[in-house]
Amino acid sequence: MKNLSPILRELGAGRLSFWCPGCNDAHQILYGTGPGPRWGYNGHVDLPTFTPSIKVTWREPSDNPAEQLDDSKDIEKCCHSFVTNGQIEFLPDCTHELAGKTVPLPSFPLGWGTS
Repeated sequence: MKNLSPILRELGAGRLSFWCPGCNDAHQILYGTGPGPRWGYNGHVDLPTFTPSIKVTWREPSDNPAEQLDDSKDIEKCCHSFVTNGQIEFLPDCTHELAGKTVPLPSFPLGWGTS
């Protein structure tokens, strides 16, 4: 992993990561040529723009202890955003508290991604 800037990491050739303050976790994209979905990247490590939008979905176990082992009770989660000029615009379909808001891309937490 290479620190390109406080807000952008290169995980490998054609793979970038940024910190999502809504999910409190890193998201990543693939860019350039190669297999799989690819995003456009403006090449600016301090004010990145990725196109098109980035949508991350996952499932979490129910908050109800009696339902935690029942996969059909899992809660659907979504983080959907545009990253433009170093700003992250969270779309309304996000399931976290930043849905509908635009904030600067934050720095990675101190020590994140280091051994």
